Amino acid sequence: MSRNAEVRFADLAKRYESPDGDEVLALADVDLSIASGEFVAVVGASGCGKSTLLRILAGFEEASEGEVSVGGVPVRGPGPDRGVVFQDYGLFPWLTVAENVGYGPRRRGAKRADARALATRFLETVGLTRFADRYPGQLSGGMQQRVAIARVLANDPSVLLMDEPFGALDALTRSELQVELRRIHRETQTTVLFVTHSIEEAVFLADRVVVMTGGAAHGVPGHISRVVPVDLAGARDVTSAEFNEIKREIADLVHAPRETV
Repeated sequence: MSRNAEVRFADLAKRYESPDGDEVLALADVDLSIASGEFVAVVGASGCGKSTLLRILAGFEEASEGEVSVGGVPVRGPGPDRGVVFQDYGLFPWLTVAENVGYGPRRRGAKRADARALATRFLETVGLTRFADRYPGQLSGGMQQRVAIARVLANDPSVLLMDEPFGALDALTRSELQVELRRIHRETQTTVLFVTHSIEEAVFLADRVVVMTGGAAHGVPGHISRVVPVDLAGARDVTSAEFNEIKREIADLVHAPRETV
């Protein structure tokens, strides 16, 4: 990838006001660099701030302190350089699959034929070319999530943000999409930040796994406990000793005794 898509979080903190008016420090002291083209997964218990971190990078929420940037440019709000895929597919049910994928380019002024060509290209990438003229309601959940990924890729983002994208899928479909996502990442070299509750999924997909701990419910702000490199050559075999050694290391960090103030 020729463009600079390095992501940087520097001294990041996020505060909220609770319903009773108290200030809650949800995230603190977050420092993280993600290299251009790198795939980084974030794991941790519920409430540790994983999704908040992703939403700040997406521009949906503002940091209370610190800085977040993409390619050296500070994030000040949502932008086309960052594509987001959620667990909820978010497809327009009244548009065909191809129209959903071409929606972003059309909004940016692309001609109908050009948008259709882009849709065809990325539907081929996710293996859904023959479903281009179907409607989302005619597809399975896994197929709809493939469409959601194709729609984001058609906007040519430099960073792909994924928040539990496979969480609602059955185990077999989830496994198939994990393999597809690894292939797509190899082909596109898009920078990826992937939030998941599944440690196995994180180790299977990522170059590095960010382990977050804490959270307001645990008495300390959410923060990065450790960043674990996934040093596995070749195909990721979930049954191998090396794979499971990394998985156990991360599980020990996630399930360590809660810090308290």
